[in-house]
Amino acid sequence: MYIPEHFQETNPERVSALIEGNSFGMLVTAPDGVPFVSHLPFLFDHGAGSKGKLLCHMARANPQWRHFSSGGEVLAVFQGPHAYVSPSWYSSPGVPTWNYAVVHLRGKPRLIESESELETLLGRLTHVYESHLPSPWKPNLVGERRTKLLNLIVGFEIEITDVQAKFKLSQNRQPEDQQSVIEKLEQSSNQTVVAVAKLMSGG
Repeated sequence: MYIPEHFQETNPERVSALIEGNSFGMLVTAPDGVPFVSHLPFLFDHGAGSKGKLLCHMARANPQWRHFSSGGEVLAVFQGPHAYVSPSWYSSPGVPTWNYAVVHLRGKPRLIESESELETLLGRLTHVYESHLPSPWKPNLVGERRTKLLNLIVGFEIEITDVQAKFKLSQNRQPEDQQSVIEKLEQSSNQTVVAVAKLMSGG
């Protein structure tokens, strides 16, 4: 990913927050040089290994997990909030642009072969995405149904080897222009646009 120095984000807390707040990411592999993408919900364990681990699963019918056998790295992409920025908001000349935040994680995938480990992964995923609901659903998998459902999916983890984070938030503009952009974005009825203003304000 092309990252000019002033747009590079190195704060691990901000990087983790973006991944966790936008955890439905894209997994990219390129068998025989042909890109293949799956859109999947991830868990980011930032404390595992030197740079963290991603945990995930996909349908066994999805051929992408077979790409892992090549031993190569995969890419996971997490897109944060984004918004159009008009040059009319600046006090000095400018051009139309887009503010956004994105994280690219590269790493080596490992299939989760153990049923108990896979079930633990499903429990963690379910807890994360169900815990805010008034009546959280619990898997409670038993017997033949458990075996059947576990056989329909493939779990995996990705040990992160490289983290690239680009937070393009008008850092190349004068402070008064940055403040003007924040104020204009805050006026939007679109919450994604407002989230860009929050990021620009350090949130």
